[in-house]
This record gives sequence, structure tokens and C-alpha cells, in this order.
Amino acid sequence: MKGVEFPIFKTKMDNDRKFNLSDPKEREEYFFFKAGDEIKDIRKFLERSAFIVYLLGKKSAGKGTYSKMLSEVIDPEKIDHFSIGDMVRDIDEEIKDEGKKNELIKFLEKNYRGWSSLEEVMDILQGRSTTNLLPTDFILTLVKREIAKRGRKVIFIDGFPRNMDQISYSLFFRDLIGYRDDADFFVLIDVPEQVIDERIKWRKVCPKCNTSRNLKLLPTSKIDYDKERDEFHLLCDNPKCDEVRMVEKEGDKAGIDPIRERLEMDEKLIKQAFNLYGIPKILLRNSVPADKAEEYVSEYELTPEYNYEWNEAENKVDIKETPWTIKDDNGVESYSLMAPPVVVSFIKQLADILKRA
Repeated sequence: MKGVEFPIFKTKMDNDRKFNLSDPKEREEYFFFKAGDEIKDIRKFLERSAFIVYLLGKKSAGKGTYSKMLSEVIDPEKIDHFSIGDMVRDIDEEIKDEGKKNELIKFLEKNYRGWSSLEEVMDILQGRSTTNLLPTDFILTLVKREIAKRGRKVIFIDGFPRNMDQISYSLFFRDLIGYRDDADFFVLIDVPEQVIDERIKWRKVCPKCNTSRNLKLLPTSKIDYDKERDEFHLLCDNPKCDEVRMVEKEGDKAGIDPIRERLEMDEKLIKQAFNLYGIPKILLRNSVPADKAEEYVSEYELTPEYNYEWNEAENKVDIKETPWTIKDDNGVESYSLMAPPVVVSFIKQLADILKRA
């Protein structure tokens, strides 16, 4: 990210061994090999307390992936992740049901405080556009409702703050929503825009289970070849989906161009949060300069690029895997990291913060 220096985190070890990070069992072994003591410390902390995390990163930066992976290795029963956008979309569906809508209004009448009337806010909710955001005080009320559903758990909040005005709210977030006196901190994620662009352009989604993968960077175990069109397609490997062909989402071919304004705002938010005092910050970096990669990471921790060829003789798809070289936002030749080494950095920084909480 231009203007902000995220440190390179070293995950390479003297006694390193190779793991298949696509295999769930080996990935679990990898985490305990790299950060076993820290995982135990975090689990011990969660026996007596919890914490709140505000995830800040550009769209498609991996916020959900990193938090879900950390949850799986620590304790999925004690950690919840929710997106402000998903929360509002769920409420969009909720208010279509008259009974659920009345329940929501009763909750808001009791808990909502703000400059706009409840009627005005409900009008925005039911007819809002991307340029007419819901008031922050209303969002806080909805988050309070969402957290209450989850009980005493660690909360990863994705999508708040969403604009510059909300940065100051986040400093007093626990108090504003009446949450427990738990530790809270920012997780700031730095991902080069080229990585985001490729993640979007090559993304494929299962039409049945909605699982998202990537033809270039994260394929499924099953690849199909369309001879007539000379095209390769991912087949969903969820047993319930019967190897259905995964499809691209409308607009994905345009990459980051349609969301350029959103990415610029996300970057401003990250930079603003980076300079805040009084709240701990975890800094996650997705890339490593190519000339420093050998020192900091093992080769299997780098994101590979997948290319496909049709093997006519054997009637099958041959898959070639090579290191994926990119340019970071400062023009430095770099490698993108797979999610697990980024999560190792997450775990180690988190354990250190909780020691002081």
C-alpha cells in the first residue's frame, strides 16, 4: 500500500518442513508447527474472556478467509465473524416478512437513538442506494442486535468503520453498543491491487452451494475441458453438488475497475486507522518482495499460479503449477502469500496483544 509500510512477517523456520496447505489436516498440522504455543495461549485466554476485532481491508482482501481460518484453528465455537453488508442484506429480507418486520421495529423503538427519525431510517433501509448509506447510529443499533444473538463470543466485525466519520465511532464501539469490557483492536490488511484484480477476474462460483474458487489461483480438485470452446472449467468438488460446473459472477471480467472508488475509500480508512493512538493494531501483509522471499517464507507458502493443458493422449487435463509473480502497489516485484502464512502472522500478533490485555 502506498504511503504505509506493513512489516514483512517471517514464517520460515530453521527446522521447516513442507505442508500441503490445501489439505485441511496438513493445514492444521502446519499451524501447530508454526504457532503451537500461541494457539494454546489464545485458547487459554478464551476460557476466561473474549475480544472484538474490527477487520479493515479492501474488498476481496481476504477478511472473511483469514478470520474463518483463524476461527477454525483456535475454536470455531467461541469465535463468530459477521459482515455489516451481509447483516443489512439479511434485514432487507427480514422486513419482507410482516411479522419479522414488526419484531425489528419493536427492537429499534427500544434501542435506537440518532439524529434521523426511525421512520426516515426505515425509508432508507427499504429504498437505499449505494450512494445513500444508512446512518452510523442506526448501524450501531443493528450491530448491538446482531451481537446479542451470539452470546459471549469473540466477534470479528467486517465492514465497520465504512467511512471516515465512522473511524472515531470505532474507538468507543464497545461502550456505544453496551458490549462487555473486553479487549478490542483493529486488524489492517494490505493486499496489492493486482492480487484483488486477479481474484475477481478469475473467480468462479458454484451455482448450488455458492462456494467461491479461482480458476487461476485456487482451483477445485476437478477440472473440466470444453473441446468445442477450448475452455477449462472448475467443477465443484462438494459431494452434494454432483460436480456441477462453476460459473463466473456477472461483472467479474471487469476486475477492480467498477469498484475503484470503493478501493480508494478503503485505503483511506486503513491509513487513518494505521495512525490512531490507544487501540492495538494487527498488521497483515499478503505479499513479500521477490528478493526477500527466500529469507522470510518457505516456497510452499507462496501463492501458485495454475495453468491447464488438455492431454489428448490420456484424455485428461494436465495442471501446471508455478510461483505467481506480481507487482505490489509500489511497483516492487513480489510474490503473493497463501492464506495460512498470513494467518500465522495473525495468530502470533494476536497472542502478543492478549498477553497485555
